[in-house]
Amino acid sequence: MSRIRPYRPADRAALYEICVKTADAGVDATGVLSDDALWGDLFAVPYAERHPDLSWVVESDDGRTIGYIVATDDTDAFYTWFREEWWPTRQERYPRPAEVVTREDRMVDYGYSRAPGIEPNAADHPAHLHIDLLPETQGQGLGRALIETLFAELTRRGIRGLHLGIDPNNAGAAAFYERLGMTRLPAEPGGQTYGVRFDA
Repeated sequence: MSRIRPYRPADRAALYEICVKTADAGVDATGVLSDDALWGDLFAVPYAERHPDLSWVVESDDGRTIGYIVATDDTDAFYTWFREEWWPTRQERYPRPAEVVTREDRMVDYGYSRAPGIEPNAADHPAHLHIDLLPETQGQGLGRALIETLFAELTRRGIRGLHLGIDPNNAGAAAFYERLGMTRLPAEPGGQTYGVRFDA
């Protein structure tokens, strides 16, 4: 049986692998970008580096890491750290594009544009998360268990609420979050955002 446990530094490589294998609206994005690590450098590993206390993984019965949830309890503080400490270590690998034309350009530019105050939902929903599960884990209730583990910790900390963005093409993710009682929040054109309050 698979189990949920706290993140460990030894899981770092698995976070990169799981992130790319689920990054294209839930399916494998290997080879979509010129550097597969960009997905993990934006959406997984910095959270585990900054907040190992808000990161959990799914471990298979044979010891593999096959899913994760990573989060921050303060989006603006996280983006300050991301901008000042994390992304500068990646800028040589990912130069800022002169023009934002391709999907890869948009993603690299996303890295450069993270800053406190950029997310309008952060005031009422200061936490945010990223969750990814390999196909072999899905349909076993592990996604819900990961979410409930995180929500319990955020509630214990007195965090007001949480938001998350999804790819609008990922209908399965939208249905999953709605089943968990999350509601739609304002989003940028082309985006889709959900939120939940813990103090209601």
